[in-house]
Amino acid sequence: MENKPYIIELEKIGSPSLGYITVAEYQKNIPFDIKRVYWTYFTPNDVLRGGHAHKKLNQVIFAVSGIITFTTEDLQGNKETFVLDTPNKGLFIPEKLWRDIQFSHNAVLLCLASEVYAEEDYIRHYDEFKKL
Repeated sequence: MENKPYIIELEKIGSPSLGYITVAEYQKNIPFDIKRVYWTYFTPNDVLRGGHAHKKLNQVIFAVSGIITFTTEDLQGNKETFVLDTPNKGLFIPEKLWRDIQFSHNAVLLCLASEVYAEEDYIRHYDEFKKL
């Protein structure tokens, strides 16, 4: 598993006349065992979310509706911007990667996570992140 963020494009099965299905599967197109799934919605588009990193959690995140923009920063200070604008395109976010998230109106974020929720895994202060 890489230790930098990257886009994962999953297969889109179907047609414009019938609609589509996209499948995420461990060992096929998701690089970790999925232990938790969550989604966020009704996030106002003038609110910046994220503002944290994780000590050991890895994630693949999808915008199943709308557009979600991620700004990431690694421990070396490298910053990247990723735009999720189709439901079959996910962003792999490794551990120890700071992220800020901007949602479009009515965007829905779906997250596949490598660990169950643990508050002690969060790095919520940027100064603490930069000391790692």
